[in-house]
Amino acid sequence: MIKFEKISEENYSECLQLDPGEKGSKYVAPNVNSLAIAYVCKENNVCSPMPFAIYNDDVMVGFILLSSLKKEQENDVEEDIYDIWRFMVDQKYQGKGYGRQALLKAIELIKSFPYGPANTLVLSYLSDNEVGSHLYESVGFTATGEIDDGEIVMSLNLTG
Repeated sequence: MIKFEKISEENYSECLQLDPGEKGSKYVAPNVNSLAIAYVCKENNVCSPMPFAIYNDDVMVGFILLSSLKKEQENDVEEDIYDIWRFMVDQKYQGKGYGRQALLKAIELIKSFPYGPANTLVLSYLSDNEVGSHLYESVGFTATGEIDDGEIVMSLNLTG
């Protein structure tokens, strides 16, 4: 069963060792970078980051970085939103359905509005990431038509 655990002193080293593989590393930054940017954003009140290790039972299989962006925190958002900022599954565990289960778990968590209500969950991906594109569409994300820093932006309505 997929579950999320906060990154802690006990599990951060293991999280840093997760490897999306050669193909996956083209699409996601190293977890050390993700944890560093989460810390910087939190300390500077840019957003409310939510970094989690993804576990299947007691085995760490991936990492996800969610965030809550408030229009008063972030100048380029027009409304309060949630964001899936980083998402990866270790190469040893890819193709086993853990990514889809983790994505559904993330949506469930976001719909509990841990940092207050919002209408939209967004993510972005590189256009040649066909696996990611199909996965995101399969759980209800739709392309917005926007391109952000060379990445296709998708959104999911949280109120419908």
